[in-house]
Amino acid sequence: MFYPQEVIEEVRTRNDIVDVISGYVRLQKKGASHFGLCPFHNEKSPSFSVSQSKQMYYCFGCGAGGNVITFLQQYENASFQEAVKMLADRAGIRLPEAEYSEAERAKENHRARLLAVNKEAAKYFYYQLRAPQGGQGLSYLKDRRLSDETLHKFGLGFANKTSDDLSRYLREKGFSDELIKEAGLATFDERWGLHDKFWNRVIFPIQDINHRVIGFGGRVMGDGTPKYLNSPETPVFDKSRNLYGLNFARSSRKNQFILCEGYMDVITMHQAGFTQAVASLGTAFTAGQASLLKRYADEVLLAYDSDGAGVKAALRAIGILRESGLTGRVLSFAPHKDPDEFIKAEGAEAFEKRLAEAENSFFFEIRILSRDFDLNDPAGKTKFHREIARKLCGFSEEAERANYVEAIAERYHIGHENLRKLVNSAAMQTGLAKPLERPKSGLQQKRMPEDSVKKPQRLLITWLADDPGLYQKIKKYITPDDFTDELYRKAAERLFADLEEGKADPAGIVALFPEEDQQREAAQMFHESLGRLENRSEAERALHDIVYSVKRNSYEYYSRRLGTDISALNQVIAGKKALEELSKMHISLD
Repeated sequence: MFYPQEVIEEVRTRNDIVDVISGYVRLQKKGASHFGLCPFHNEKSPSFSVSQSKQMYYCFGCGAGGNVITFLQQYENASFQEAVKMLADRAGIRLPEAEYSEAERAKENHRARLLAVNKEAAKYFYYQLRAPQGGQGLSYLKDRRLSDETLHKFGLGFANKTSDDLSRYLREKGFSDELIKEAGLATFDERWGLHDKFWNRVIFPIQDINHRVIGFGGRVMGDGTPKYLNSPETPVFDKSRNLYGLNFARSSRKNQFILCEGYMDVITMHQAGFTQAVASLGTAFTAGQASLLKRYADEVLLAYDSDGAGVKAALRAIGILRESGLTGRVLSFAPHKDPDEFIKAEGAEAFEKRLAEAENSFFFEIRILSRDFDLNDPAGKTKFHREIARKLCGFSEEAERANYVEAIAERYHIGHENLRKLVNSAAMQTGLAKPLERPKSGLQQKRMPEDSVKKPQRLLITWLADDPGLYQKIKKYITPDDFTDELYRKAAERLFADLEEGKADPAGIVALFPEEDQQREAAQMFHESLGRLENRSEAERALHDIVYSVKRNSYEYYSRRLGTDISALNQVIAGKKALEELSKMHISLD
């Protein structure tokens, strides 16, 4: 649900940013700010700054920045609503409840009951694994070299050999037979009555991104079938839109996921430190799962088994990733079968090396495709080249397609021009892509030095936020309209309005922007380095130069729009007058 702005502001102001971030990052006070190692990129010297006065954080190394809500979104990979809820709980603030119709309320209550019965079942399985009757399951997991910490983290459990233990336990806890069946924990037939779905199995609780148990996977002990058994789909468990381990992996801050096939692969990788690992839930990888991953990262490494079925699954997943806008690479575990086997045999360091060496997904596709052709036969080689060209048409972006044409031509010793012509021909025949165009000769349009315009604006905003009293000295010359970028102008409008009241609220300004990249840029506006100013005279000259630069850039911006923007004329006239005054005056810091 979406919370009113006044509620969000209350949540933000009731959570001191230094207190919150100190729970995640070790901070040390230096001057007016606190510094620590940035949690969003690897660094050895602290460049991560947290300002108590501004209620903001900013990393001078990677540019991450924002307010306390933004921090939780980035660190926990949480949605805006999730971050607000976490902070509200921390501050003891009761958030408004959504207005439900009677039918919607009944539906939500039913979902809550299903989650409750799953949670109770998970507790029961967890206890059974650690009881005498769970010895076989515990031995199996210990043989797989899982630590007690890992068993606890993933909530692993055991379903007894008797077939109605869980059902009887849940009935005693007050859950109805119908609810137990609907949750997929038991089935009913005339001969046996209500009996457990899972028995004589090691149990893997499946959790959603909020750590709520939504289903279970079970691995049989011994030679029973099926080897793995999963919960059926229920109102709280959609296999195509959930991934095993994502509740932990989304907080890995690696900007990538390792997608594998089995629960044990995920658990082994997490234990070895590769906490970005996830797995699909007993089904083939889906577009819904790709969309879920896209919320948290840009790249997916495919860690499927090295057998034929694994290769086939990888090829299918590559297409889904590409359609979802995700970059894919493929891991090799040769001579081992899967990640679990590789890590146990070779160790974490060797696995890290395989991650670095992961193969570009398109190169993987072409390498597998080459197995279908006799490349020693000219006719076979020609067919192979035509098939490559057809696949290259799958890149709709011309620059990307051109880069792959060049790379594939070099890799498979095909003449670059010959492959380009094949791609053009395939594109024209199938309509899969526009023909590749040769770069046109002539001078490229000169890029405007954008940062030379924005930097003085950032310097002025930073200075005003640090010293609000300066506003009265410069407001005659500078208005929000002098900030020529839309985001900067919106920030300046709020800042100047606050300064009129004698205050500055940088964290509140960051909260105006809904997108993370906008919040990052807004945070940067309040953390531009003013440099080392030796004395008052030097500081006054610097302030004058900044104000003059902002006004001059504004004047030039609106001058270029004369004839197309009616309102620009007034800005040009006022700008020219202000520049003339500024060129002759001194701005005092007294």
